[in-house]
Amino acid sequence: MTKRKQSIRMVAKLSAVLLTILLVSSLAGAASMPGKGVNVTGTYPGVAQVLFQLNITLEGLKKLGYEIEPILELEMVTMHVAVAQGDADLLANHWDPIHNHLYDKVGGEDTVSKVGVIIEGALQGYLIDKATADKFGIKSIDQLKDPEIAKLFDADGDGKADLTGCNPGWGCERVIEHHMDAYGLRETVTHVQGSYFALMADTISRYKQGQPILYFTWTPQWVSGILEPEKDTVWLTVPHTALPKDQKDAKTVLPDGRNLGHPIVKIWTFANKAFVEANPPAKRFLELVKIPIEDINAQNLRMKNGEDKPDDIQKHVQEWIAAHQAEFDAWVKDAAAAK
Repeated sequence: MTKRKQSIRMVAKLSAVLLTILLVSSLAGAASMPGKGVNVTGTYPGVAQVLFQLNITLEGLKKLGYEIEPILELEMVTMHVAVAQGDADLLANHWDPIHNHLYDKVGGEDTVSKVGVIIEGALQGYLIDKATADKFGIKSIDQLKDPEIAKLFDADGDGKADLTGCNPGWGCERVIEHHMDAYGLRETVTHVQGSYFALMADTISRYKQGQPILYFTWTPQWVSGILEPEKDTVWLTVPHTALPKDQKDAKTVLPDGRNLGHPIVKIWTFANKAFVEANPPAKRFLELVKIPIEDINAQNLRMKNGEDKPDDIQKHVQEWIAAHQAEFDAWVKDAAAAK
């Protein structure tokens, strides 16, 4: 065999080896980045505190190769409608059962999917300052039927208790309004609605001035980091469970027997049905991602203390992922293998 033929054969072998390497690398890349070329749009209800969990979710999808579009800021109802119609692909704060009526309203399982529980055990309920609770022996919301007790929490001078409540459209306001009738509170309590966090800033200011306070809140978020239950405030119980029909089977009683009256919530990632059916890796990641409620509370408190810009929130996201790197990487690897 001539040297020329040997050279030709050697080049051919090298070419075959290189082609194989390139093919294997390409297949490996495709397997680890199955979302490449697919755009994903997340949405949230304009409450910056929920961006932390949404951005952690989107970071995982980015690792899978998905192209992340700018997040849509919408009202709570519109947000669910946008996901159902495909104008957005997912959200990360669907409160079950508080938002069950929205799930049904947008078409239920025909249009959307509750994909994975991202946060377990979210609580909601009514609280008052501990000093007033201890002084007057107030433990239950129905004690506010007594005009003399209700007057203690009168912030505007009309003789009725002022309950810092829930924004219209959020879902929690439906339960509060139901309770106003179920527990006979209409004559002595005013459900104060508006911009929740502005109202809570005023409520906290009154507490710091030594005034009695009555408010609704939920976890996870920062309020209970400022007004700490059992230290600064106490949860009020209810005489019996009374909920709107679409939530009638919800659990409202804590393991210690206290009935807070509001459902104990599971927070789901909620996605467009066509999107999850077409994207098994994305669906699998959304099924796997979990964030401890304590981590949400801590991050929300950092926001309350001034770290509330988009860059701050993204920094919190990256810090959380770094602190849970092995678990996060395992979610991505598992999702990348989904067929």
